[in-house]
Amino acid sequence: MSPPRDGQASGRGERSRAPARPAAPDLPASLDPILPGLLSLYRELHAAPELSNAEARTAGRLAAELERLGFAVTRGVGGHGVVGLLARGRGPVVLVRTDMDALPVLEETDLPYRSRAVATDPDGRSVPVMHACGHDVHMASWCGAAALLSGSAAGGWTGTLLFVGQPAEERGSGARALLADGLLERFPRPEAALALHASPELPTGTVGVTPGWAFANVDSVEVVVHGRGGHGAYPHVTVDPVVIGARIVTALQTLVSRETDPRAPAVVTVGAFLAGTTYNVIPDEARLLLTVRSFDEEVRRRLLDGIRRVASCEAAAAGAPAPPEVALTEGTAAVYNDPALAARVASSLRGRLGEGSVEETPPVLAGEDFGELARAGIPSLLLWCGTVDPALLEDARRTGRPLPGLHSPRYAPEPAGSVRTGALALALAALELLGRP
Repeated sequence: MSPPRDGQASGRGERSRAPARPAAPDLPASLDPILPGLLSLYRELHAAPELSNAEARTAGRLAAELERLGFAVTRGVGGHGVVGLLARGRGPVVLVRTDMDALPVLEETDLPYRSRAVATDPDGRSVPVMHACGHDVHMASWCGAAALLSGSAAGGWTGTLLFVGQPAEERGSGARALLADGLLERFPRPEAALALHASPELPTGTVGVTPGWAFANVDSVEVVVHGRGGHGAYPHVTVDPVVIGARIVTALQTLVSRETDPRAPAVVTVGAFLAGTTYNVIPDEARLLLTVRSFDEEVRRRLLDGIRRVASCEAAAAGAPAPPEVALTEGTAAVYNDPALAARVASSLRGRLGEGSVEETPPVLAGEDFGELARAGIPSLLLWCGTVDPALLEDARRTGRPLPGLHSPRYAPEPAGSVRTGALALALAALELLGRP
């Protein structure tokens, strides 16, 4: 597969081939005194989630934490984005990012701090809100890393920390909004970017590293099929968009099975087929909602072009009165972890946390807009953070009983182990990349 094209992130990662340097020896132990405060922050954030582009209270809370730690904070970047700067002389600039938004999901856990939040979504509907993707873990870990790195336990590093709180990750638009608002021009340009994602498949205390492609391109596509409606008893005088839509759904499967190299991961899923209102009326139109996943940009282009071609040809073959409308409604770039950066950080983390604490994890076809930084030319690395109690995970593996995953209303990270793992991973990774006097 080809590497990222916009910015060639892997090329700039050459500087990260330097040998690992020892971190301050007391950094892990120094987390213990501040962990109760981080867990209190975690519970607060979990109980009060906010939807994408509505993270005003959350952003204010993170900004206040950074200001308390001595960061120079800029608010309102790319919407509700927060940027904190901490400079200690000349040296590398390292960006550490967290996302802040939550999902329109009704929480079904029995946690005493479970979310009861309700908000108005972009369509004006009242919806429940939950941190079902671990962004509360990300934020508490991010604040913990900021505290560790700004304190004396981190030792005498040199350079600049750029701590970024990003809005609207779940909508796939937040990273682009930050970049459009001058993140790389208004602030020191980073030489590396780090982030974290909660994992429901790794035990607490374990960090996952995926060199190269880590998260997929995610494209949301809407196809509107036009027909000519009428009575269900007289189909011969109609053009049935339901039948055309069914043919499109079937034909789309060949884009992956017959037109894509089997060695290139790709997914085309029709998640919704919306048509008609009753038994005996053929509607005028049908609507298909698709999610499309890929890593390689050429594969991505061919899949999207193929969807347009299949929809158009099936409609024409059925004599549709108008060609279908095919619209790309959302899109998120794949996450490419710079291989040299991944190797360097993984080696450092193994040295500090123990050989068994770092696993090489496979790529996933989920989406994460952190990949926009690599496309902008910043060598990037997104780490997985284990969030499952080891005993619970072992029991699930033994019995075959599945545990709640990301976006599940029952997803409940083990707080202390998750936040401790995440904070140490981010802090130690950043220390590895910063300079030494």
